[in-house]
Amino acid sequence: MKAEIHPEYVDATITCGCGHSWQTRATKPDIRIEICSTCHPFFTGEQRIVDTAGRVERFRRRYGIVDEEN
Repeated sequence: MKAEIHPEYVDATITCGCGHSWQTRATKPDIRIEICSTCHPFFTGEQRIVDTAGRVERFRRRYGIVDEEN
């Protein structure tokens, strides 16, 4: 390995937008992320659809998809 070309490796705190945080090691001491395994729908098992301007409802009406939750 060449000397003095590698970044400094320090203890880091990763903080998610949901408030969950954990310790690891990285090249930056503080890392902020938007989504993690605590709040991601794939890991939580819940599905959230963000409907902007009625697009999801219009799609469901067009293709005759019935909402199972209601």
